[in-house]
Amino acid sequence: MVPIRTARQAGAGSGTQHCDRGRTAEIRWTAQACAPKIAGMDLPSDLPGGTPSGLSGDLRIQCVGVDTADPDRLATFWQSALGWRRTYADDDEVVLEPPAGSPQDGVAPDLIFLRVPDVKAGKNRLHLDLRPADQAAEVARLEGLGARRVDIGQGQVSWVVMGDPDGNEFCVLKPLKVDD
Repeated sequence: MVPIRTARQAGAGSGTQHCDRGRTAEIRWTAQACAPKIAGMDLPSDLPGGTPSGLSGDLRIQCVGVDTADPDRLATFWQSALGWRRTYADDDEVVLEPPAGSPQDGVAPDLIFLRVPDVKAGKNRLHLDLRPADQAAEVARLEGLGARRVDIGQGQVSWVVMGDPDGNEFCVLKPLKVDD
């Protein structure tokens, strides 16, 4: 078993749920060590309890990691885009969390921006979908912050595919209607 501690176990913050601060190397090592084990799993029979319905529900996504050559620059874009707060920063990583006391606080995963030497290559395999109240106004605001529209071959769709300053794709969806 690969040891990994949560920020709470490491004593980080006063009740806030951070990704493991200052533990970039351990997080990368854990991911590299776990990847072959995960790839070899025959799901769902290898899961604790035998099936997904047997899981306890104690597992949650703590943070979403974003690799970047410049964590401060990219975190600044997302901080402005989402209105989130910066709860930790050093030269190699920056953590953003939802505003304290907001409905998202303690529920939405934190975003952690990690310094890596390589640049983004190809289309992301994971991306964020953002749901605004006004799609057109939000797309214009994000463009003003440095995002750009991206064509990944999506064709005519109801969402707008954009790229952040590093080129990481994300989607701006249409607002939800009451009957959706």
